[in-house]
Amino acid sequence: MNAVASAPVGAKLGLAAIFGSTFFSLVGYFILSPLLLLRLKGADISSTMAGLFAATGWLGIFVMTPFASSVANRIGRRQCMWLASVLLMLCALLFTLTNALPIWFALNLVSGIAMSLRWVLSEALIAEFCPPDQRGRYVGIFQTMVSATFIIGPALLVWLGTQSPVTLWVVNGLNVVGLAWSALIPKVPAAHDTDTARVGLHGLLSALLAHPIIMLAGFVGGFFETGVTSILPLYGLALGLNASAAAVMVSISGLGGVALMIPAGVLADRFTDQAQGRRRLMVWSAALMLAATLALPFVAQTPWLVWPMVFVWGGAGGTLYTMAMTDIGSREKGITLVNSTAVLVLTYTLGGLVASGMSGALIDWSPGVAFPAVLVAVSAVGLAALWRTQNKVL
Repeated sequence: MNAVASAPVGAKLGLAAIFGSTFFSLVGYFILSPLLLLRLKGADISSTMAGLFAATGWLGIFVMTPFASSVANRIGRRQCMWLASVLLMLCALLFTLTNALPIWFALNLVSGIAMSLRWVLSEALIAEFCPPDQRGRYVGIFQTMVSATFIIGPALLVWLGTQSPVTLWVVNGLNVVGLAWSALIPKVPAAHDTDTARVGLHGLLSALLAHPIIMLAGFVGGFFETGVTSILPLYGLALGLNASAAAVMVSISGLGGVALMIPAGVLADRFTDQAQGRRRLMVWSAALMLAATLALPFVAQTPWLVWPMVFVWGGAGGTLYTMAMTDIGSREKGITLVNSTAVLVLTYTLGGLVASGMSGALIDWSPGVAFPAVLVAVSAVGLAALWRTQNKVL
């Protein structure tokens, strides 16, 4: 059976609609998030309050992600995408029309809830619509596109200007376009497990117990790709780099993800045994990550090592997440797929939060010993678990 014949009905339109809606929604989101923080600071709001405001969006993601499968099971997966797009559009419009801080907090919470639904459902539907023998390629392209929005959104903000009244209306326009693309999502392949799949917290626990090593791979990927990356400017300053060079470290890490995720996905599709190929690529990624991390104690004496090191962190972390999502999408469908995607999103995000939460303190306390030791330990545990289970169902 060829790839086209084995793809679901409406697969091409479904993939295009999810790619388009996600791209425009995320670009708008990554213009809006830093813009709101900058405007809060411009209004003499304390850094503590601004930080709480930013955290409110993540709170929305954490609150909603465990229940994404419940909502999808109740109203339908396509309708979930529509709901997320409508909520993002309405929140952006209300941010434009009011400056009341309590309302901003509420809107940011709702935006996080909407982003959670979009994150989980878009990943799951990409896996549903992909031709089975090209799933790695499409998941890799999708993850690369998502990474690109992290760059495009802030770049557009700089170009439009943080004080321009037009900027918020551009965000509104992007959300309208995202909603229009969401409306094009065709009928999703039937979820035959609607009446049997466990949803909510029970569903998450079932998914975690079914694929613990895959979820560990998601945690390690999030730890390095988003968590460690978020504190790279602090590490750069601790190494004695100037502020501009320290900030560029984040871009180099992001470039690693953009450069490696598509090739990894294409390579995964070319293995005769694709499941074995994905596991092998995860082992290779974890090994590359550990090798790069082992260079960390020598960076202070050899500063140029920092650039290939952070490139590998971003690329290997992104590849781990891409392979984990591809593996889940290859073995599950329907609401069960949504459950497993939700757990992967949670573990990936948890990895990022753990890394960003403790790395700053480790850099202050012991940048030359404790910080490298913790990063080496995390990467080594990930490699050991993947190596021991590479010939088993993960």
